[in-house]
Amino acid sequence: MEVRSLYRAPEPHVEPANVEWPALELHDVFKIFRSGPVETVALRGVSLKLHVRELTAILGPSGCGKSTLLSLAAALDEPSAGEVRSHGVSLARLDEEELADYRAREIAVVFQSDNLWPTLTARENVELALQLAGSNGIRDRSHAALDSFGLAGRADNHPSELSGGEQQRVAIAAAAARDAKLLLADEPTGELDRDNERIVLEALERLRSEHGATVLLVTHSGAVAEAADRVIQMRDGRRVA
Repeated sequence: MEVRSLYRAPEPHVEPANVEWPALELHDVFKIFRSGPVETVALRGVSLKLHVRELTAILGPSGCGKSTLLSLAAALDEPSAGEVRSHGVSLARLDEEELADYRAREIAVVFQSDNLWPTLTARENVELALQLAGSNGIRDRSHAALDSFGLAGRADNHPSELSGGEQQRVAIAAAAARDAKLLLADEPTGELDRDNERIVLEALERLRSEHGATVLLVTHSGAVAEAADRVIQMRDGRRVA
């Protein structure tokens, strides 16, 4: 697979021929945050397997560990115990340079806020994401992405000049433009109206059907959950359904 180029080659016996590895796997993952003598357990033995081209939604109350799970999948944090794998390769095996390459080329992350560089325009934010990913045709792709989210007329505006919903749409447009193999989104439509929510869902479907992307998102939207192949329920740091 293309993703293999980012990693050190594993031992031959670990790599059976003609195996299509899951896009993302979590094996009995725990995450504990410590502040002095206080420990907070965010994830309690979560296991999860996402197949290529699958769109999975995670539902659960605030504080159940949904966002922590996304951070581990994006290699923005490390599990306290357990293992996270991408296409059969443990992220714990990668050095810092390989992890940076993994994030830039294979992963697109859209959080609920603070997704944009404040000193860059909307267009420049999208172009920067494309540059970091080593993409070609940056100007055309950034223009097409912004236009598809109804933001062509706002391309030269800075984040401070955009509404919260517009800022979120710019971040989503940047993720869509990159053709990332794994899209991780935390409430990607939380600040959008129904029409823009539909546009985002259509973009996610294009990423999956046209580019083979796998999508994992946290949402409270019934419409987004209905569009998913699977809905996973979480509570108190555990997968409950």
